[in-house]
Amino acid sequence: MAKLRLGALEAGGTKMVCAIGDENGTIYEQVSIPTTTPKETIPKMIAYFRDKGIDALGIACFGPIELDRDSEKYGYITTTPKLAWRDCDIVGQMQEALHCPVGFDTDVNGSVLGEVTFGQAQGKKCVMYLTIGTGVGGGIYSNGELHHGMLHPETGHVLITKRTADTYAGRCPYHKNCLEGLAAGPAIEERWGRKAVDLADCPEVWELEADYIAQALTGYVMTVSPEMIILGGGVMHQEQLFPLIRKKLKEYINGYIVTDELADMEHYVVPASLHDDQGIMGCLELARRALYQ
Repeated sequence: MAKLRLGALEAGGTKMVCAIGDENGTIYEQVSIPTTTPKETIPKMIAYFRDKGIDALGIACFGPIELDRDSEKYGYITTTPKLAWRDCDIVGQMQEALHCPVGFDTDVNGSVLGEVTFGQAQGKKCVMYLTIGTGVGGGIYSNGELHHGMLHPETGHVLITKRTADTYAGRCPYHKNCLEGLAAGPAIEERWGRKAVDLADCPEVWELEADYIAQALTGYVMTVSPEMIILGGGVMHQEQLFPLIRKKLKEYINGYIVTDELADMEHYVVPASLHDDQGIMGCLELARRALYQ
C-alpha cells in the first residue's frame, strides 16, 4: 500500500515550519518561513505546498484559535496578541488553495500528539505536554483525543504562589503571578537581568524556576491526572531543572497520591523525545486524522 503524502505546518509566532512527510512520522523535507503578516506569509506557505501533491495538511498553530467545528469561525486565529493575525482564517485560506482536508489544533496539542503517536508516550492514555519558552502553553491528550473545552487549555496562566523573597512583579499583562508571568524566558531575563542561557551556573535562578514549575505541575497532576508530563521549550534546555522539578513536585504532592508513575519520577517528568520535531510529527498525524475523519 502506497504511503500517504502529508503536509505539516507548525505555525509559530516567529516562524512557520512547513514540511512534507508520511503517516509513519518520516519527514522528507522542511522549510522555515518568517511569520510577518498573513498577507505576506500565507501566500508563501501556499506556494510551498501547492505542487507537493499532498493528500492532507495538518496545522498546529499558536493561539488562541477556534476549534469548535460548529462555530462560524472554526479554523480562525482569534484574539492573539499578534495583532496582524487577529481574526485570520488560516484553515479556510489553506483549504481553499490546496483543495485537501486540513487538520487543525494548537501548537502544544500538536506536540503532545507527536509524542503519543511517534515518541516516548506511545501506549499512554493520558499525557500532558508543557512548553516553557517565550511563553508557556500546554497540550493534553486523553483517551485518544486532544483535549478541548469551551476553548483549549491555557495552562501557562494558572496562578502561582510567589515566594516572599521574590520581589519580581511578573510579566504577564493579565495576571502577574501566573506561570507564564513568573517563569517564561522573558520573565527570567527581566527578573535576573540576563537571558536564561547565560544564567546556567546560577543555582538560585533554577531553584526558584523549579519551584514555580512544580507548583503548576502539582495542579495538573491533581486535575488532569496525566500518566506522563513532557516538558519542552527553550527554558527546558537547562537540563539541571529536571531533577529540581521532580524533587519539588514530590514535596508538593506530599504523599497524597500514590501511583507507580509518581514512584518513578525520572520517567514521569521528562524532556521531549523527538529532537524538536514533535510538533511537525504531530502535524503529520493531524493531517492523517483529517483524511479519515
